[in-house]
Amino acid sequence: MAREKNQSNDQPKVMIIDNVECAINGERNVLEVARHNSIDIPSLCYCENLSIYGGCRICIVEDDKGKIDSACSLKPRAGAKIQTNTPRIQRYRKMILQLLLGSHRTDCATCEMSESCKLQAYCRRYHVDMERFGKNYSDMPIDDSSKCIVRDPSKCILCGLCVRMCDEVQNIHAIDFCHRGKRTYIAPGYNDNIATSKCVGCGQCAAVCPTGALTVKNETETMWHMIQDPNRKVVVQFAPSVRVGLAEQFGMPANEPVTGKLVTALKRLGVDVVYDTNLTADLTIMEESAEFMEKLNSGAKLPMFTSCCPGWIQHVEKAHPHLMPQVSTCGSPMEMMGALIRRQFKEEEVYSVAIMPCTAKKFEAARPELEKDGKRLVDLVLTTQELGRMIKEAGIDFPKLPETEPDTPLGDYTGAGVIFGVSGGVTEAVIRRVLGDASPDTLQTIAECGVRGLDGIKAFEVAAGDLKLRIGVANGLGNADKLIDLVESGKEHFDFIEVMACPNGCIGGGGQPPAMQERKEERFQAIFKEDEACELRIPQQNPALDYAYSLLNNDPHHYLHIIYPDHGDVHHE
Repeated sequence: MAREKNQSNDQPKVMIIDNVECAINGERNVLEVARHNSIDIPSLCYCENLSIYGGCRICIVEDDKGKIDSACSLKPRAGAKIQTNTPRIQRYRKMILQLLLGSHRTDCATCEMSESCKLQAYCRRYHVDMERFGKNYSDMPIDDSSKCIVRDPSKCILCGLCVRMCDEVQNIHAIDFCHRGKRTYIAPGYNDNIATSKCVGCGQCAAVCPTGALTVKNETETMWHMIQDPNRKVVVQFAPSVRVGLAEQFGMPANEPVTGKLVTALKRLGVDVVYDTNLTADLTIMEESAEFMEKLNSGAKLPMFTSCCPGWIQHVEKAHPHLMPQVSTCGSPMEMMGALIRRQFKEEEVYSVAIMPCTAKKFEAARPELEKDGKRLVDLVLTTQELGRMIKEAGIDFPKLPETEPDTPLGDYTGAGVIFGVSGGVTEAVIRRVLGDASPDTLQTIAECGVRGLDGIKAFEVAAGDLKLRIGVANGLGNADKLIDLVESGKEHFDFIEVMACPNGCIGGGGQPPAMQERKEERFQAIFKEDEACELRIPQQNPALDYAYSLLNNDPHHYLHIIYPDHGDVHHE
């Protein structure tokens, strides 16, 4: 009897959803079970990486006894029978949508989120074409104070996704629910606007917002104006992750980089010169590894933190200012390419544009520290999403575009530059640089040392000659805070820590097309696919670096390094 009982326990647990047998494999709720079995239950307040809220109620389902529950909060149970589209459920869903429309300003034709708004999509799906309960949306003003994010309270449906993302994943707590009942709204505390709040501009709130209440600041009109100005030379750089995010806006696979099509599209839009930021990712590694070795040999306080992520820099400044002396002084690859572009075209009227996966780059470009020789290094930052809109606006059939190489002489790059786009990529590139060996065996050993993967925190050791280095890698600012706590409590020691503000690194940036975790894993694969396709794999092999250094007027530190306020005992430039 005991053997029979054990055999019974080994059987997979199964529940029935819409008459389909669905295996239960550790999912948190019925909603996840359904989606893993290709059954799409609608939801507005659910996110796979956040806590369960159960606020929107649109994911309601009915069991075989007629009981109605929210699928996001209903635990999976073996033998349970669930229906997701009974006449009763459909009637209730329509009513819920009509209630939500009453609290949401429906200017869909001109909304930034039109065609990607989940509320709009569900209204079409359930044939909701009337606002049954009248208008009751917020009359609070639009907050466009931030250089990165725009908040429109009139479109907020109180799903709470932004609050949970900011609190649970990023640990920033920049926004929250205010008041109660009909007076409830979401905003920064103490009547702050976004620009004066704790916000670091990472854009993860906008990435999860389903309705357009939080959107990336759209600056495509400025770009069109500059492209159409015959007196300006428009020079564009694009970051590693853009090539694995842009394709998704045109229905192409996420695991195929589209570098060549991206260059062609920019040229057809009217851009004069296109450079790949991968070059200055290589340059960043040359500078950062040299700075790290200098700190290591001089006995400076460790760990040294990376500096290429502007959301992370803002977080250190606002939450951990005492750590600024330990942050690398290296500018980001965007900043370094901006410096090279200014030097390359120093006699011309150049408008310098960066296409980035990151909303915080908009803030970074505007920082006073990114002004050299009296000029801004980068005039404008557009996100991957904004570039996609421009390509569609121009009527360009992106999937059918031919391949074009980036312009020279600042177009060459190595695989080490490519992998900057994923969490751990900066660290892996540093290790490649320090070891200086591009043999397949060495590269494979580096790849398997613990640096790769999309885990929020990674910790491992690497041997470099007689040195044994302890390295930490964090993506998501909440995970960065956990690493800092470990170091400051004495529970851990690290020599080097890489931080990316966005979950999974730049491939999950706030300016990328929003994606489920499965899609981000495909982007991760695409980055390393392009890395492996590169003939050169370590940064010191890049033939363009000598030319890049020659442009810098014999003063690379001035152009390639940034001294931030409160950065120890050095003075602000």
